[in-house]
Amino acid sequence: MPATAETVRAFRDRLGLPGLVDVHTHFMPDRVMRKVWDYFDAAGPLTGVAWPITYRHEEEQRVALLREFGVRAFTSMLYPHKPAMAAWLNAWAEDFAARTPDCLHTATFFPEKDAAAYVGRAVERGARVFKAHLQVGGYDPNDPLLTPVWGLLAEARIPVVVHCGSGPVAAAHTGPGPIARLLARHPRLPLVVAHMGMPEYADFLDLADRHREVRLDTTMAFTDFSAQFSGFPPADLGRLADLGDRILLGTDFPNIPYPYEHQLEALERLGLGDDWLRAVCHDNGARLFSLPGRPPGPR
Repeated sequence: MPATAETVRAFRDRLGLPGLVDVHTHFMPDRVMRKVWDYFDAAGPLTGVAWPITYRHEEEQRVALLREFGVRAFTSMLYPHKPAMAAWLNAWAEDFAARTPDCLHTATFFPEKDAAAYVGRAVERGARVFKAHLQVGGYDPNDPLLTPVWGLLAEARIPVVVHCGSGPVAAAHTGPGPIARLLARHPRLPLVVAHMGMPEYADFLDLADRHREVRLDTTMAFTDFSAQFSGFPPADLGRLADLGDRILLGTDFPNIPYPYEHQLEALERLGLGDDWLRAVCHDNGARLFSLPGRPPGPR
């Protein structure tokens, strides 16, 4: 059953939150989104688990649902799988952000000769977060064509949400190794590890321990669905508490096989306390993106 606004509102009200900040939601050009849905429709044979899309709605309805849930800021995570695609996606995302003020202007890139140029344009035009998908894109983040891109984003202090863990299916450049090498070269890069680095949770927590600018988003982690094939190790729960100021709410809406509220329930049942939940579900994201009314503390 899809989540109801009342259920999510009750969660927010109990914690006294003004809303949610969801750093990992997907909005894309319609034909691209439908291809993504086709991929997930076929993902069962790859993962051994069926992956029905809970919120397979038109764009306008998906935006309306997030607003009903009280999500005050969200993203349009999008990503290319081949050259000569990222600049076009960025143009779409800029327009989407312009007509959707609660969406953080999102952009992306691919290792190609003009990457630095179109990333620079996106930054000049107000991009606030980037997405990199090493699994789908099939590229090494240390590709020399991306060196100026990472340097630019590190200098501008613009967060990059990177799907670098090996879930649900490992690829040539997933896992902690490539990202560790990238961070050795760009230690000031504000990098957000998508999906908590699933399934290499401990390795990516280690990276966060070593690099102050590394954060992790909760997307699909801790849920019943993910527990079927990549459960979070109970022994590392204490590390989540220690890194409580650098963990961000992410959900993968609309491409999730369960109601939106289940991600919130999964976080709550970790038992890490209301202050941790407030930080993860709102305060950390509000601070990272300098949202109005953000809580005090370092960015």
